[in-house]
Amino acid sequence: MPNGLRLNNWEEDRMIVVAERCRDAAVVQLYIHDDSEDFHLPLPAGKLRVGDHLLFYSRSAEEPTIMVIYMGNRRVCTSETVKRAASSAARKLQVEGFASAYLMPVSARIRTLFGIPAEDWLTAWAEGWLLGSYQFHQYKTASPEPQPVYLQVDTGSFSTLSVQVMEQAVHTAKIRAQGNILARNLVNEPANTLFPGEFVERIVSHFNAAEGVQTCVYQGEELVQHQMNGLIAVGAGSAHQPVMLQVRYTTAPELPLLALVGKGITFDMGGMNIKNGNDISDARMDMGGAAAVIGALDIIVSKKLKVNIVALIPIAENVPDAKAMLPSSIIHYPNNMTVQVGNTDGEGRLILADALLHAERLGAKQVIDIATLTGNVGAALGLGIAGIWGDEQMSAYLVEAGEKCGERLWPMPLMDEYECYLHSDYADINNTSSLPLAGAITAALFLRRFVAEDMTWTHIDMAGTSQYKSETAYAAAGASGYGACLLADYVAARASCRGK
Repeated sequence: MPNGLRLNNWEEDRMIVVAERCRDAAVVQLYIHDDSEDFHLPLPAGKLRVGDHLLFYSRSAEEPTIMVIYMGNRRVCTSETVKRAASSAARKLQVEGFASAYLMPVSARIRTLFGIPAEDWLTAWAEGWLLGSYQFHQYKTASPEPQPVYLQVDTGSFSTLSVQVMEQAVHTAKIRAQGNILARNLVNEPANTLFPGEFVERIVSHFNAAEGVQTCVYQGEELVQHQMNGLIAVGAGSAHQPVMLQVRYTTAPELPLLALVGKGITFDMGGMNIKNGNDISDARMDMGGAAAVIGALDIIVSKKLKVNIVALIPIAENVPDAKAMLPSSIIHYPNNMTVQVGNTDGEGRLILADALLHAERLGAKQVIDIATLTGNVGAALGLGIAGIWGDEQMSAYLVEAGEKCGERLWPMPLMDEYECYLHSDYADINNTSSLPLAGAITAALFLRRFVAEDMTWTHIDMAGTSQYKSETAYAAAGASGYGACLLADYVAARASCRGK
């Protein structure tokens, strides 16, 4: 696989194994209100917070260092609590220079006291461990790359699970982590190494050997023939040609076609409405929606789910140039809609419109688009939760999936009264609102204009959740990989329901 699209070798080489005990470090989970798990070492006075960890260093070669990580109340423990705790533990041990760790046995009463099944607990822990060790150091030469901390899970740690079930749980975790890390790597790449053509090449190469996957690349004259005029206009100022990438995965063709649409602006300079600031490096992350769709598809394909899916990724650079789209330009779409470009920095919706129309052309009955679309959604919801608009039932299923995997969503309204904010005196609609209010809602209203009447549609604005602004106890600064597991889990849940 090309650089940036594969996991580090240590992840591919059984970083987490079900095996005999190692002696480097031992990880102990500590819960409140559980007398059966009294801890024999002294704990500091004061209340511990969920995710806090303590290190008790070994005093001899015969005993391991012990890490205690506080998990809170076992009865309300969730998969996300477990995943973040594991991530935090892995990062701390990595910083401390430990080479391996041993997960101490879990209570035999795990099935009755946990709110999640034992195998799901193990999957969450293993997934968190892999993600916690993630670093994007591809271009650092001055310092050595941090070494991973290998985790061993003793076959007797989960008395209710067989070795086969434990190994499957770990395997599932590796698939999920791989999809998330794939998305993170793509989003973290600098703009000079991940421009439209390179982005397409990497994705096509990544899925080249995958069974049941077919890719199709629309560019140049093909964009003109398919009237993908939003994409053509947005990419006009760049030295790199815009592209519409189509990745089809069909293992159950009898099912309604689901389209996953991801915004792929590899660098958003704002076009002629140029962005300003001391450092706009984060503009390279405006393809977070595209990365989420690709990461999700990687998980779906690896799990060999019975689905009928097409990923549609409009890819372009939005930069100023003599040939760049000008404010006041009118774009004609093949659904007979004309759009006045009030602001060239509202480019995401222009290329998503092309993808939504193409989804209709392919016969999609359901569509989910995901994009780093507006700063407004972050102002409304913060950096820990994305907004979702559209079909109520589909939105409810996505919200449920997000609550389980930690990639949360909050339903937002499609206010018909706000349609007037998109009024244009010269075209059917303007690409930006006439008011500085409700920007995320008016963006969703704009996209709705390009959704076929017989399609079930939801829109996810993930602009606030696409990255960790600074390093945390459980994650490195940079791309979060948000959306990969969310979309994959939604597809898996819907596939499971259809199979019953």
